[in-house]
Amino acid sequence: MTKPVVVGVDGSPSSLDAVGAASHEAAIRGAELRLVHAFGRSSSHLPAGGPPWNPAGAGMRELLDGTLAAAERRAHDVAPQVDITRDVTVGEPLVVLEIASRTASLVVVGSRGLGAFSSLLLGSVSGHLAAHGRCPVLVVRGRPAPAGPVLLAVDDSPASEEAIRFAFAEASLRGADLTALHVCRTGSPDVYDGPADPPFVTYDETHLREHAERVLDAALAGPGERHPDVTVVRRPVAGRVRHTLIDASADAQLLVVGARGRGGFRGLLLGSVGQAVLHHARCPVAVVRHRGEGPATAEGGEGDHP
Repeated sequence: MTKPVVVGVDGSPSSLDAVGAASHEAAIRGAELRLVHAFGRSSSHLPAGGPPWNPAGAGMRELLDGTLAAAERRAHDVAPQVDITRDVTVGEPLVVLEIASRTASLVVVGSRGLGAFSSLLLGSVSGHLAAHGRCPVLVVRGRPAPAGPVLLAVDDSPASEEAIRFAFAEASLRGADLTALHVCRTGSPDVYDGPADPPFVTYDETHLREHAERVLDAALAGPGERHPDVTVVRRPVAGRVRHTLIDASADAQLLVVGARGRGGFRGLLLGSVGQAVLHHARCPVAVVRHRGEGPATAEGGEGDHP
């Protein structure tokens, strides 16, 4: 039985966009859609008279029914055949969605929300789930190109294997091409992304490109054989990692990244590259954490080892 797709719901326009994306994901997987609304005692948007530990309190039932009914309508508009369940939970959304991820095939969140969801793009929800979630996390932002490819950030770390498998499966489910992108850094000081990068070092660009092509070939061989229906475009690109990913996302329907990597993608979601992607990617971003890792810390930067 396919695990459900979970979506965080708080009544904001962003969360309704997430519900639409989640219902589509549930439909193509043949999965149930689980609407999760979580609130804690510190939530500032609760109505007067409704204690947060009592969902049946004055004003609370009307709030929840209206929020979840709107979410269900959006879900049915996108995929009327999908089965939907509601889950109203007392607790901080960060913790609630992390727990829900343990029994989900995918967790979907919007890029901005109300109350405890409002700091999403600053790393509160998305960063926490990327570090601790037990399944892929889809952050709905930007304007996806419906006919565009699934864009995959590839490096040569074991941590990227889960992201690669997810990207192939997602491209197959969507009937989309897969663009596999590996960023080659050159010797220009303009291509470096952080203070840990050594400026003014000259590299053999031909060697870099050949290395990038070997990385792509090695990373894509196995998954490619398992998904012969997916057309793969390999893109070894010289440039700055964050700008390359953001620019390439403009023509994609989905950007898939690993939660950790090395080389150009090291510390992706925990450093400045990841923050730039979550702030500025022009399409939804799927974050896939390597299952063999323990929970990542949120203290690292671009120079962290995986």
